[in-house]
Amino acid sequence: MSLDFATFMDRLRELLPGDDRLLEQPSALTAFQSDGLTAFAVHPRAIAIPATSQDVIEIVKLCHEFNVPFVARGSGTSLSGGSLPHADGIVIALNRLDRILRIDLPGRIAVVQPGVINSKLTQAVASSGLHYAPDPSSQQVCTIGGNVAFNSGGAHCLKYGMTSNHVLAMKMVLADGSVIDVGTEGGEGIGPDLCGLMVGSEGLLGIAIEVTVKLMPKPESFHTVLAGYKSLTTAGEAVARIIASGLLPAALEIMDVLSMRSASAAVGAKYPSNVEAVLIVELDGTAEAVAAEKIKLSELIAASGASEVWVARDADERATIWKGRKSVFSAVGRLSPDFIVQDGVVPRGKLGHALEEIQRLSREANIAVANVFHAGDGNLHPLIMFDGREEGALIRAEHLAAKIVQLCIDLGGSITGEHGVGMEKRQFLSGMFSEDSIQAMHCLRRACDPLEIANRGKMFPSAEAPALSLYGAHPLETAGIASRM
Repeated sequence: MSLDFATFMDRLRELLPGDDRLLEQPSALTAFQSDGLTAFAVHPRAIAIPATSQDVIEIVKLCHEFNVPFVARGSGTSLSGGSLPHADGIVIALNRLDRILRIDLPGRIAVVQPGVINSKLTQAVASSGLHYAPDPSSQQVCTIGGNVAFNSGGAHCLKYGMTSNHVLAMKMVLADGSVIDVGTEGGEGIGPDLCGLMVGSEGLLGIAIEVTVKLMPKPESFHTVLAGYKSLTTAGEAVARIIASGLLPAALEIMDVLSMRSASAAVGAKYPSNVEAVLIVELDGTAEAVAAEKIKLSELIAASGASEVWVARDADERATIWKGRKSVFSAVGRLSPDFIVQDGVVPRGKLGHALEEIQRLSREANIAVANVFHAGDGNLHPLIMFDGREEGALIRAEHLAAKIVQLCIDLGGSITGEHGVGMEKRQFLSGMFSEDSIQAMHCLRRACDPLEIANRGKMFPSAEAPALSLYGAHPLETAGIASRM
């Protein structure tokens, strides 16, 4: 430990007195060594646990003074290595900043701290007939701060949009400890959209310590349909048919046979037999609108080649369908000890082709891939299954994951829909953006953080940290960073 870092730690201990405010013991560091992408793991120097917004400000000021990298972390559900610690830095764990500061029911807004759990915000306003619309699959544990960092979406983002569509304003701590306010409660600011810039910046531009979000009226009526198809391609073509009709469902999701099998084993979800895929379609809105739309949806599904169609008869059956869908990421653990999940995006018109290509790549690699995705906006979620105890298994899985990311680029899509670039997909950024565009991003990043201490090593292509690679040795080996596998 350098003299400067020893002094930094002494100052940090003074700032965070008590046994539970600054964690340095190996067992505690291990608990924070990775996020949802467990293939990459790094021990930080320490875990700082602020209890107030002022604590966050003072911690960041200290990091800036000593040039110590920091990673802001919520529940650690990021699936791209976005909250992977830096080996020379600290983690700032924001879970104790979990207060809902203000709810304005007439104005339909809420002001929350970053550690507020996504679903708890909806629970807090449910009795008033309101809800917070973004609903990522991890909403029972993920935080609003993390949702802001990665611009999370969820099953209902097709109709209601991503986190960026629901954040009105934020109070941000920049990397030197200065505090700025971006956005307005009214949502119509003057000048550059700094709030929009910050949402989805993956922690590179600062830390949100207060977030003002929209609250939406809970829909009056729902109509949820689960349709079975003999092939993934046919299910994908059904999505294109529904969108082309002009109908805008609240959600439009596809699960393949492996996803269904895992959800059945984990939560007892039921699906039609002898199908290779199911399409989940949900309409919502006023009773009159849903009544009209469900007639049109029934005609579209009948013409799409569905072999079996189930309609949820009540709220309990609707909840069961969504419980199965949202359990898939964790439920796949029943089929495989390890998996990598991707979230590339392809144009809806190329969805069927993309699914055929993923199946082909899966066969060629001899690696099972479960597919579940936000079909309405072409956001794929292939889960690449492997056993990390087998020599070379992780490398082969990453190689397949990289091919799928490249496929999305080749089809005119994106390398990420909501999970972020993080560590994992940094090397593909130049496949989507020109060098001038990436340099402009660098300039924005340095304007907010000249020392590049906020989430250092993430998002931008570099040799400093691991990333997926189409070719060559495992990036953890070449970078000398420890893996948990």
